Amino acid sequence: MPIDDQTGAPFGSAELAAAYAGPDYGAVLWQPTAESAAASRLADYGRWLADRRGLSLDPGQELWEWSVTDLAGFWGSLWDYFGVAGERGDGPVLTGGPMPDVRWFPGATLNYARQALLTARTDPGRTAVIYRGEDGRRGELTYGELDREVARVAAGLARAGVRTGDRVGGYLPNVPEALIAMLAAASLGAVWSSCSPDFGATSVIDRFAQISPKVLVASPGYQYNGKTYDRRAEVARIAAQLPGLGAVVLLGEVEGPGTAPLDMAGVTVLAWDGLGGPNPPAQTTFTPVPFAHPLWVLYSSGTTGLPKPIVHGHGGIVLEHLKALSFYQDLRPGDAFFWLTTIGWMMWNYLASGLLAGVAIVLYDGAPAYPSADSLWRLIAETGTTYAGTGAPYLLACAKAGITPGTEHDLSRLRGIGSTGSPLPPEGFSWVYGSVQRDLILGSMSGGTDVCTGFIGSSPLLPVRAGIIAGRFLGAQVEAFDAAGKPVTGEVGELVVTAPMPSMPVGFWNDPDGERYRASYFDDYPGVWRHGDWIMFLPDGGSVIYGRSDATLNRGGVRMGTSEFYRVVERMPEIVDSLVVDTGQLGTEGRLVLYVVLAGQAELDDALAGRIRAALRAELSPRHAPDEIHQVPGIPRTLSGKKLEVPVRKILLGTPLAQAADPDSLANPEVLAHFVPQDPQ
Repeated sequence: MPIDDQTGAPFGSAELAAAYAGPDYGAVLWQPTAESAAASRLADYGRWLADRRGLSLDPGQELWEWSVTDLAGFWGSLWDYFGVAGERGDGPVLTGGPMPDVRWFPGATLNYARQALLTARTDPGRTAVIYRGEDGRRGELTYGELDREVARVAAGLARAGVRTGDRVGGYLPNVPEALIAMLAAASLGAVWSSCSPDFGATSVIDRFAQISPKVLVASPGYQYNGKTYDRRAEVARIAAQLPGLGAVVLLGEVEGPGTAPLDMAGVTVLAWDGLGGPNPPAQTTFTPVPFAHPLWVLYSSGTTGLPKPIVHGHGGIVLEHLKALSFYQDLRPGDAFFWLTTIGWMMWNYLASGLLAGVAIVLYDGAPAYPSADSLWRLIAETGTTYAGTGAPYLLACAKAGITPGTEHDLSRLRGIGSTGSPLPPEGFSWVYGSVQRDLILGSMSGGTDVCTGFIGSSPLLPVRAGIIAGRFLGAQVEAFDAAGKPVTGEVGELVVTAPMPSMPVGFWNDPDGERYRASYFDDYPGVWRHGDWIMFLPDGGSVIYGRSDATLNRGGVRMGTSEFYRVVERMPEIVDSLVVDTGQLGTEGRLVLYVVLAGQAELDDALAGRIRAALRAELSPRHAPDEIHQVPGIPRTLSGKKLEVPVRKILLGTPLAQAADPDSLANPEVLAHFVPQDPQ
C-alpha cells in the first residue's frame, strides 16, 4: 500500500485521515513538484508561446494578465496550439464591443463534432467511451466505433428531416446513446438540447417548447437507486405538447409488470437501432458552420419562471473546453475522464468535451451510493479513471459517512478530483486528502451553465489549500465588485467578468433583440458580466465563493454568504443538511431563519438549538446566530443538487407555494410544503 511521504501513514488509513482532519482555510494540502509542473499541459503551452510567439511569460500572474488584456493574441493562439479542425479565415479574432456586442472569429468555420471525432481518423482503436449503469449495463466504444455510430444516427436524423439549424431534443439517461445523438446533431449543424428523465413532463415541455425540436430522442424508462422508472407516459405527453415535432426516436422498451402503454398517436415513432437504414455511412461527415452557430441550448434551473434557453456556439465551446480540460484538468490521450452528472446538467456537456482532448470519457447512469456508499469509488477504480469530478455535496456526504475509498480500492491512476456545483469547505478538502489519496490535485471549480465552464479553479502549477479556489483561469478576467462597482481584494463582492469570453452565450433562444440576455447579465454593470455569486479574492489570486448573491443575507448592513453557515452547521454530527434564508427587504429588517435536516434519532431540542447558535456566534459572528431554527424532512434542491434559498425566501414572504418554484424542476418537490409558515409575513 502506498505511504504518504509527509506522515508515513498508508493512503486511506485512519492515521492519515486523522492527520488531515479539520484544517482551516488556507492549509496547504498538496504542492506541485518541479517535475510535475513542467510535465503539465499548461507549462507546455507556456513553452509553445515562447517558441512560436516569442512570449516569455511567467506561467502564473504574467500569463493570466496577458490572456485577459491581449484577447486576440490569447484566443487566437489557442486555435493554433490545439490545431482546431476548421477554416480560421482571414478575419480578426474578435470585433465589436463592449459586452455583449462582441463577435468572435467572424470569418471562421468549424464543427464541434469534427473536433470531437478527430481521434477517430488518427487512432480509431483508442478507447473513447467507457460506460456503466447500475442496471448492469457496461461496455466500451473505441473512437472508430463511436464515429460509425454517430454517422449512422446522423443519417437517420437527416432522413427524419433534420437540417442545419433544426433542433434535436434528448430525454435520456446518461448513456452512450445520448452522447451519440448529441454528436450526430452537431455534425449536421443541428442544435442539441437535453433533459434527464427524472425531469417531469411539465419541466421538459417548459424547456423544449421554447425551441421546437424537430426530433425527440427519448428513453421510455431508467433505473435509479435500485428502482426502475417507467417514463413512457411522460414521453407521450411531452411529444404531444411540442409544436413542430416530426418524430420520436425511442431507445427501447421498459420491461416488467405495471408499465404504462405508450400512446404516440400522430407522431412518427422511430427505433434507435433502425436509424440510418440498411446501409449507413461508415464515417461521419461534418457540416462546416460559422464560429457562433448554435451548438446546444442549456437552461437555467427554472425554479421560478420559465427557464432561460441559453445558446452556446460551436467555436466558443471548442476553444473554451479545449483550454479548460487540457490546462486545468490536465487531460491528455490515455486518460479516463469521469464526472458524476445527468445529461440535464452542464457538467454532462463538459464531460462529453473530453473527446476534444482525445481521452476516454466515463459515463455512469445511476445513483452514486447504490448498492453501497462506496460504489462510485469502485467505479473509478475499475475504469482506471485518472480525473474524477462530482458535486461538492457528494464529497461531503462521503466524509459524513466516514468511508475511506483509498483503503478499499486501487485508486493509483487517479491524479485529480474535481468539485463543483456549490462551495467545497475545508472539511471536504481534508477528507479527500485523508481518506482518498494524498498525491492528487483536488480542484474546487466555480463557473456556471451560463458559460458552460469554470471561471476559477485548480491548476497543476499551484498548491491546493483547504477551502481555497486556487486561481483564475486563463482568458477569464474575473473580479469582485463592491457596492460602488469597484474591484476589491480581501472583501466579499459580486463576482463579475470584465472582459468577454468566447463561451459566453451567443444569446437566448427566441430573444432576437437580446433584451432578455442583457437583462440577465449586464443591467447592473453595463459592459460587465454580473454572474450572481459572492466571491472574495485573496492578494495571491486565490478566492472563496460565499454562495449566490441573489440569496443575500444582510444583517445589520453586513452581507453574508450562505456557504459559511452551511460549513459550520453541517459539520455538527446531528445535522445532515441545512438551509438559511433572510426575510429582510429593502428598508426593513427581516428574520434569519435556519432549517435543518437531522440524522437518525436526533431531535431539535433547546440544547441542540443552543449549540447551533453558539457555534455560529463563535466561528462566524453574533450576527450569524439565527432568529429561528426549524427541523424539516429535507432541503429542496434542483435536479442538479443546488439548494433553493430564493424560492424558500419567497414562500416565507407570502408567495403561494405553486408560484414560488416549479415542482418539476426540483429533485424533491414534496419537501417544499414544510417551509410554508403558519402566519405568512
